[in-house]
Amino acid sequence: MHVPVMPDEVLQYLAPKPSGIYVDCTVGAGGHARRIADKLDFAGHLVGFDKDPAALELAGRALQGVAPRVSLVGASFGRMREELSRLGLAAVDGVLADLGVSSMQLEQPERGFSFAAEGPLDMRMDPRQRLTAEQVVNQFSERELADLIFQFGEERRSRRIARAIVRSRPLRTTAQLAEVVAAASRPMNRREARLHPATRTFQALRIYVNSELQDLADWLEQLPQVLAPEGRAVVIAFHSLEDRPVKQAFQRYQREGLMRILTPHVVRPSAAAMAANPRARSAKLRAACRTRQGGPS
Repeated sequence: MHVPVMPDEVLQYLAPKPSGIYVDCTVGAGGHARRIADKLDFAGHLVGFDKDPAALELAGRALQGVAPRVSLVGASFGRMREELSRLGLAAVDGVLADLGVSSMQLEQPERGFSFAAEGPLDMRMDPRQRLTAEQVVNQFSERELADLIFQFGEERRSRRIARAIVRSRPLRTTAQLAEVVAAASRPMNRREARLHPATRTFQALRIYVNSELQDLADWLEQLPQVLAPEGRAVVIAFHSLEDRPVKQAFQRYQREGLMRILTPHVVRPSAAAMAANPRARSAKLRAACRTRQGGPS
């Protein structure tokens, strides 16, 4: 069963109005979306975005029988403003983005996101796109791989890992890649010893293949235009590459008078929430509210 991360905190900061319009930008299996929908009445409207067709199918099932109108969009949330316009929505009352890969995707070996079970080196959230992790691993130059692993995985041993990957080609499965990376990188300290040596490399490949940081940057730029006055944005990030641009964007919009930060300090999950859902351990929630001045443009 899918367990959404920090659902109580999401509802607290999103504060859904019964007749409002809300967007779950990464709808996944519909865990957060269902809780938002349960706060809306027949005048409300819930929009869910996801690049993964399998996720949209699960979300559709989770949202059956809810009161508000539901629109599910098979597209990146980086195209939020464009897709909302297609639905005739110029402004919304709240948006939620639960970033990164979902537990549903990690638990499917055939998707290739995890080194926990052997599967093809795929990692595509949208199976219709062309680029796969296998192509990156086997076709990129050693320097390109090293730069990618360093930039998107914050892996200090990126050059050593890239060299080992190139020498071990061709690599076809997650298990093969994890073995090569583990052999090339030893933990530098006690904290790193708790992480699988391939964690950051797999993260880097996934982020690159799915253009995750570009999608996030595009989405953040659209927020002031999409949110109605007093509309709220809630973001859950799982590592610094996601959290940092969210924090910086919220701070910039506050300086410009466009948004007001609702979380002066990042909100972390409770001990009970982490026990119920281990994925929540590294979650960081931030929220901001559109100011009354101006409006969507």
